[in-house]
Amino acid sequence: MKIQVMGPGCPRCQEAEKVVREAVAESGVEATIEKVTDFQQMAGAGVFSTPAVVIDGQVKLSGRPPSKAEALEWLK
Repeated sequence: MKIQVMGPGCPRCQEAEKVVREAVAESGVEATIEKVTDFQQMAGAGVFSTPAVVIDGQVKLSGRPPSKAEALEWLK
């Protein structure tokens, strides 16, 4: 599973990455987590509001950090 946390590095983006990492650790799912800060790469993925979480190429959330419950649900 490939998870991308997209955002320029603002506090909300950092929170999104933290929640995703905690959810992956808690779920035991094997996943690579990549931090994406390149705006062209974000736009190419269809992300225009950050932070955003993209799992295996599918945008799961954009514009706010996820809750841990949301992140765990995506990992099922």
